[in-house]
Amino acid sequence: MNFKQLLSISALILFLAGCSSSSGRYDINDDIAPSSPISVDHIEDAIPKFEPYSLGGNKDYTLRGADYQIVKTTEGFRERGQASWYGKKFHGHLTSNGEIYDMYSMSAAHKTLPLPSYVKVTNLDNGKTAIVRVNDRGPFHPGRIIDLSYAAAKKLDVLKTGTANVEIEVINVGKSTSKPKTTGHPSYVIQVASSKQLQPLRTLVANLSQNLSVSSFVNSEQNLHRGFLGPFDDYATTQETLEKVKQLGHPTAFIRKQSTEQ
Repeated sequence: MNFKQLLSISALILFLAGCSSSSGRYDINDDIAPSSPISVDHIEDAIPKFEPYSLGGNKDYTLRGADYQIVKTTEGFRERGQASWYGKKFHGHLTSNGEIYDMYSMSAAHKTLPLPSYVKVTNLDNGKTAIVRVNDRGPFHPGRIIDLSYAAAKKLDVLKTGTANVEIEVINVGKSTSKPKTTGHPSYVIQVASSKQLQPLRTLVANLSQNLSVSSFVNSEQNLHRGFLGPFDDYATTQETLEKVKQLGHPTAFIRKQSTEQ
């Protein structure tokens, strides 16, 4: 059995284990918000970009007697229905495409959209909008079309009501046809925080940099400054560092992917 076959089988097992039953895999029986809610105001919308579809989570499947066919063409895809959200119960566990679910990221689950997909979500009850990255499957409840992460649900003001009437629209980003400069391997950075105060942010990331023995930098755009750790060459190292950053008191830190150019 080659590596790709093993990866596909592992992804399928993980997907079915996550969707078939809520018992035995998670630490709590019913999904809840964080025990100590924190501000997610600094977390920005997902930034749409071209990404190849993942190896895991993109095959037609059957669940609880229902058949689901993955959407082949997403151009012009729109859908109306109810949005729900998922949080602490799934936090830190694998998504259907093999990533790790982070309730503080702007992500979501959908039953049939290709993974990953970028979707604009409009809360029809209050007019608020957000852009999320779909990397998981669900929600498997009648009438519900999208499961929002905790952060996305907070941005759309869905947490109090539990559900909301929404319209979703896929945002397609085509692969660039222009010939790029010499491009290196994709790298990852950790966005620790953003602030309008530059000096305290510089101090924060500098201290983390020294504590964790990693590089740090600050990007400034107009009146907003963002503090980063990295870059890192591989996702596993980035994820390990992210967990350390969260343990040090920064639970809303998240990973961003970037390409290095020479």
